[in-house]
Amino acid sequence: MNSPIDDFIIITEVDRGPAFADAIFLRKYRAKTPDFRHHVVAFWKRGDGSFVPVSYVHFTDWNDIMAIGGACTDGEILRTMSAAERAAIDEAGGINRAVTRYSLDRFGPRCDAVFGNCGDERSWGILSALGFERVREPHLIARWSRPLDAARRHELIEKAAAFAPF
Repeated sequence: MNSPIDDFIIITEVDRGPAFADAIFLRKYRAKTPDFRHHVVAFWKRGDGSFVPVSYVHFTDWNDIMAIGGACTDGEILRTMSAAERAAIDEAGGINRAVTRYSLDRFGPRCDAVFGNCGDERSWGILSALGFERVREPHLIARWSRPLDAARRHELIEKAAAFAPF
């Protein structure tokens, strides 16, 4: 264990993401969770041993690039946690940061870059700290998984822009 939240937060990729994340996603985006291939959920292990979804993000695989999207956290669940658990989450940089870091570690090596669309300053603070950079206005961002020359980066930016927004 290397994070202050490891004792009570389990982050994992799940099949059938909407079954776990619909309530959180609906509250944030007023829409049902998209049925993409890769869904990552943070589960809170409550004192009674049950697990409750508390944060979510999805990834879409386009071979040499992946797209991150749909990040959301259930603030109501966070407020029901103990003060010590909330403090540990803060010490870890937040639950969304933990879910995103887990996801980038899992999916980043599979592609040349991870792209996202980010217009929210709070989210940008998390994503930029994890290595994303703005690549095209207004909101296209990228995190390069490996060194790439300028021509290859441009090619991937064009590819991601063709899919945006995602």
